[in-house]
Amino acid sequence: MINNDVLAIILGGGQGSRLYPLTAERSKPAVPIAGKYRLVDIPISNCINSDIKRMYVLTQFNSASLNRHIKNTYHFSFFSYAFVDVLAAEQTMKSQDWFKGTADAIRQSMHHFLNHDFKYALILSGDQLYQMNFDEMINAHRDSGAEITIASLPVNAKDATSFGILKTNEDSIITSFIEKPSSEKLKDWTSEVGDEMKSQGRHYLASMGIYIFNRDLLIDLMADPDTNDFGKEIIPQSIDKHKTLSFQYEGYWTDIGNIESFFEANLDLTADIPQFNLYDRMKRIYTRARMLPTAKISGTSMEKAVIAEGCIIHAAKIERSVIGIRSRIGDESTVINTYMMGSDYYETLEEIESDEINILMGIGERCFIKNAILDKNCRIGDDVRINGGKHLEDIETDNYFVKDGIVVIKKNAVIPKGFTI
Repeated sequence: MINNDVLAIILGGGQGSRLYPLTAERSKPAVPIAGKYRLVDIPISNCINSDIKRMYVLTQFNSASLNRHIKNTYHFSFFSYAFVDVLAAEQTMKSQDWFKGTADAIRQSMHHFLNHDFKYALILSGDQLYQMNFDEMINAHRDSGAEITIASLPVNAKDATSFGILKTNEDSIITSFIEKPSSEKLKDWTSEVGDEMKSQGRHYLASMGIYIFNRDLLIDLMADPDTNDFGKEIIPQSIDKHKTLSFQYEGYWTDIGNIESFFEANLDLTADIPQFNLYDRMKRIYTRARMLPTAKISGTSMEKAVIAEGCIIHAAKIERSVIGIRSRIGDESTVINTYMMGSDYYETLEEIESDEINILMGIGERCFIKNAILDKNCRIGDDVRINGGKHLEDIETDNYFVKDGIVVIKKNAVIPKGFTI
């Protein structure tokens, strides 16, 4: 089944500078997450699970790997209208500029959208971790007669200052909106939330950056070339003019905005019952089918470890870590609080046994790795010690980057034997 009333538009974000160096060679939606997925798989999977199978992904930076991932992953029937297409910023006769904001990205790409019949545009972010049934949101939008619907998340007073906050009436219609209010202003911005949210002190409704627009209204709003952003301009200017519904979501949601939030979101998957449930068969997360062998583990003590397929592990200990596809970890090594993204390919036995490769891909022998992110295809030599933490100052070198105590080993980096961070 395909929901033919809805066209989904996934915003890939800007340069992704807050996720650097993970975005040095790839766009933000293409960043690997949870050992085997990409960030863009999350909104696409939510759409597929909601029978929305016509999707555009908008991006303008380093889009080659994103294009490749989507081309290799999302194949629909030849007899179906379903598709997932990447739209990179392009020069046209009408525009020769980069995307200036979320609304401007929609505006510049509108001629592609209008080639399709749809009643509602579902606008999503490409860098959020959540599982939502969009059918419920679309039905609420349709039944209420709204022209715009905004997904909202109850948050506490501390977090509210970082979001756009909504004020609603008894029918969940948004009456006012404020962008990142100061703590002094918050007392006037409480809304009605569920009992569980109240018990957690989450009395404020934050915009999740997930929107539904009626087709004709979106066309009209995009006619103004001076409005470039949904959160800062389109939404605040529309609330008094167009019926705008708040659709309240009370599940797990996190914004992958910086290295720290990305790191914690991945390590949270190692919990006994993680908030983001990869094991719910009704809310599957889809990604590229790689046909990899099973993971092979010898002599390793593991506690709260997530191990992707195709790994070869001889480590002494792995604790609260996510180990990505095709990872190799040598004898007597210890890995703690680490996200290891894995490798794009295996080195052959001939290459390993030759003298051509000084340091093999993966983690060598007798290493100690803690509080780190190892990007794809890293080579960590024997006896390397990486001990991340708040005691480290922020720094960047050719091979690694330290931010907020988290050590990020860059993609394809080679860390020599015996090196210490």
